[in-house]
Amino acid sequence: MMNTEIKTYYSVSEIDNLVAAFHNFSLPRSEWNHGAHRTIALWYLIHYDQNEAVNKIRDRIQKYNAVNGIQNTKNSGCHETLTLFWMQIIHQYLLNLEVQSSLVELANQLINNCDKNLPRKYYSQDLLMSWDARIKWIEPDLNRI
Repeated sequence: MMNTEIKTYYSVSEIDNLVAAFHNFSLPRSEWNHGAHRTIALWYLIHYDQNEAVNKIRDRIQKYNAVNGIQNTKNSGCHETLTLFWMQIIHQYLLNLEVQSSLVELANQLINNCDKNLPRKYYSQDLLMSWDARIKWIEPDLNRI
């Protein structure tokens, strides 16, 4: 079961430790929650251009899942549309910043103020939960990103 508790970061080293644990596959599955996903996506988008960040996080999620025995099924595993959706949302978040903020401030704002149900404003439930959306990018059917 995923830990859904909202996390607050107090230092860059906490975020670096999360990313390192994700990279070396030692991050417990219980800690691979929405906040961790967004924080790691943010980290990639800060450290790489958007295309490279997308490719790196996609690859790392697939490897993390394989190492942890998480299979791609209709209800679990990699979800390409959600991964790319969140990468676009976080990229736009970074582009629209009005003031320079630290990584800690950005991560805390992102995980504490961003509704995990945001994709449902863009996608119908049936489309978002479809196998096609899980294995490839699908354009939103309700609103444009």
